[in-house]
Amino acid sequence: VIFEDGALLAINKPSGYAVHGGSGLNFGVIELIRHARPKAKFLELVHRIDRETSGILLIAKKRSALVSMHDMMRHNCIEKKYTMMVEGEWTEPKKTVELMLKKTFTQGGERRVNVTDDDNDNQMSKTIFYLKKSLGPYSLLEAKLITGRTHQLRVQLAHLGFPILGDDKYGDLSLNKALQKKGLKRMFLHAHQITFTHPESGKQMTLNAPLPKECEKFLQSLS
Repeated sequence: VIFEDGALLAINKPSGYAVHGGSGLNFGVIELIRHARPKAKFLELVHRIDRETSGILLIAKKRSALVSMHDMMRHNCIEKKYTMMVEGEWTEPKKTVELMLKKTFTQGGERRVNVTDDDNDNQMSKTIFYLKKSLGPYSLLEAKLITGRTHQLRVQLAHLGFPILGDDKYGDLSLNKALQKKGLKRMFLHAHQITFTHPESGKQMTLNAPLPKECEKFLQSLS
């Protein structure tokens, strides 16, 4: 738990846990929290992050807080920042990326997202990327989400030729195998910061989640 009061609960979700059950999973983070807190009258996800992504996940403890937070999300009043390590040498200190994304499903029912030129029923995605550190064949980036589309960062970066290390859907699978032997057994994508106006107090809040130990260890091994 990173933060908790009467309206909100913020946790630092580990990689490998889905935020909710479904797609062959009996339970996810929200079901686990409800099970751990049987007396809680209301616990609902404010937003989602991918199963393989670690970092800040917000949960509403009141319906009024959920409605307020969703309203802020619709009006882009919640700022989310992510840390990721990508394959390749990223050279631009700051780069704004805008791409049209299309959701599809594989024959097995797995969700996939592709970049498309067709703006029919598809969603514009926008991210601002910042170079944090060049590490030879890899680059450490920070991303500020302007839109929050499914798999947005993973698809945008793969499309640009800078797949996220350890990404088993959009990444470099042979590189991922080699990196597993070097100790990186997960996707290097972490939701490290969120800024929003508290739905009850009206105060501006910024919550932070430190880089997980396994990512920090891998980063240090390169440095």
